[in-house]
Amino acid sequence: MILDSHEIHQGGSNERIILTCDHASNRVPDAIGDIGLSEQDMARHIAYDVGARGVTLALADTLGATAILSRFSRIVIDPNRSERDPTLVRRIYDRSVIEGNRHADAAEVARRIEAYFRPYHDAIDTHIARSRAGGITPAIVAIHSYTPQLIGRPPRPWHVGILWDEIDGRMALPIIAALQAEGFCVGNNEPYPGKYGDDSQDRHAMQQGLPNVLIEIRNDLIADEAGQNAWAARLAPHLERIVSGL
Repeated sequence: MILDSHEIHQGGSNERIILTCDHASNRVPDAIGDIGLSEQDMARHIAYDVGARGVTLALADTLGATAILSRFSRIVIDPNRSERDPTLVRRIYDRSVIEGNRHADAAEVARRIEAYFRPYHDAIDTHIARSRAGGITPAIVAIHSYTPQLIGRPPRPWHVGILWDEIDGRMALPIIAALQAEGFCVGNNEPYPGKYGDDSQDRHAMQQGLPNVLIEIRNDLIADEAGQNAWAARLAPHLERIVSGL
């Protein structure tokens, strides 16, 4: 199912895992108009998580799970933020000024919340509630990617980052150990902290006590379909094994 705010991909009937992809798309809906970024900027990490959608869809098909993916650029409004976060609608990101957002007032931010942000999150809530109503406690697996280097910052050495709240490590710790055993450089809450107040994973998983993990893959490793499929194939057996033991 494809809507203006999100898409739902049914990989199968596995209700034990729900996949999310907050930054799946660099699409700017027609109602927003010109966002004021070049084609080069819209192809960068500032507009979406490069490769994350492909990994998420491949994982959903491999695991037989449901995936919920955003269909709007994080530049329009960032679904991985609290509604109260000052970076919810960015004016500048990694040294690129977003002209189309410079004059987005409170009313415009509220309109984007209602049109894009909330429908995406409502869809995730609906699927969690459906699983729980069936007596299943779903694991929430969030797929993201990150740029190898921000402008003017040191290179990021990790192949993949595993983000978690440092309280519930049921999924994060086994995945970290498994990927390290395979020879990957794994960031434990790198390149970002694993918890921001009321961000997407906090809202849908941590606050509800659901098993969860946020996986950040360095985007040069998943820039093409082959890389996306390879990482999905790599992660799927670890996720299956861990979730089956919960």
